[in-house]
Amino acid sequence: MTSISSAEVADFAPARAPGRPGVSIGFAIAALAVFAGVPLVANDYWLNAILIPFLILSLAGLGLNLLMGYAGQASLGTGGFMSVGAYATYNLLLRLPELPLPVSLLLGGVSAGLVGLVAGLLSLRIKGFYLVASTLATQFFLEWLFNQYGWFSNYSTSSSISAPRLAILGHDLSGPVGRYLLTLSTVAIVTAVAIRLVQSQTGRTWMAIRDMDTAASVIGIPVASGKLKAFFVSSLVIGIAGALWAFAYLGTVDARSFNLDRSFEVMFIIILGGMGSIVGNYLGAAFMILLPILLDHVVSGSLGGAIDAGQLENFQKALFGGLIIWFLIKEPNGLAALLSRGRQWLTRRAAP
Repeated sequence: MTSISSAEVADFAPARAPGRPGVSIGFAIAALAVFAGVPLVANDYWLNAILIPFLILSLAGLGLNLLMGYAGQASLGTGGFMSVGAYATYNLLLRLPELPLPVSLLLGGVSAGLVGLVAGLLSLRIKGFYLVASTLATQFFLEWLFNQYGWFSNYSTSSSISAPRLAILGHDLSGPVGRYLLTLSTVAIVTAVAIRLVQSQTGRTWMAIRDMDTAASVIGIPVASGKLKAFFVSSLVIGIAGALWAFAYLGTVDARSFNLDRSFEVMFIIILGGMGSIVGNYLGAAFMILLPILLDHVVSGSLGGAIDAGQLENFQKALFGGLIIWFLIKEPNGLAALLSRGRQWLTRRAAP
């Protein structure tokens, strides 16, 4: 069977728009403002409770979106892969303290990527619901593994272990600003790499597999290796997000923090934000983080505490469920598509 050329693979995906210097300069200015300006104006609550979890969940959504949105492979094992990254990074920092923190984060992600690669072997034979069930089994197995064997938690008597001290080149990052800058830097670097990846030959191969894997195989696209690459890269990114969730956000490593609820949360992020969209991961994560806070303020201000916390939480779950159903039916491309249409409408209105 003949192999397909890069030009032929590109037929499955939209053409890449040429870069514009003005957009690049504007993006650089915005990135600098976020990196340097936010710590100057945000208080500890915003950093600890909103910005840091927002960035980490965006990164986890990015990892899952590479697998589901770009390669078309369904997964419910996100929480498990996050736990692999967290425990691997913890043990690397514990047993090899001479390793720099960024290297430990990367190796923790690679460990999660290898586990994802093994889990992805089943994608070569099954798809759809059966693939979801197999990744769900991986999720449950990893939860059991980390709870059952004490070596992963350094034989701690508690199921929750404190994260090691965060430092780079002697600079302490344990404060809110330090953890925010560590998270922001990591997310920015991984996102930049992901953008280049989806615009490359690998990304076009993933999209060809997503659109019609049988046709892609017939014309010579390496479907098997493409699926396994997607599982590896996706799990690597998710593993890094899991390490940041444990170290930069929670301050502890606990398998219960990466249960099935976490897998569903990340899946909801990419459904609401838009599958196959880099920006959608951030929109979905912002929606998931900010909507409960907004509802809490609205209910507290209008009803004066007449609704207790349990009822409010149930209402939030019902609202999220209704929104997910609405997006799946009315707007499968999520908030990213709504934002794009809104921007186009404003452009037409502003045009002379």
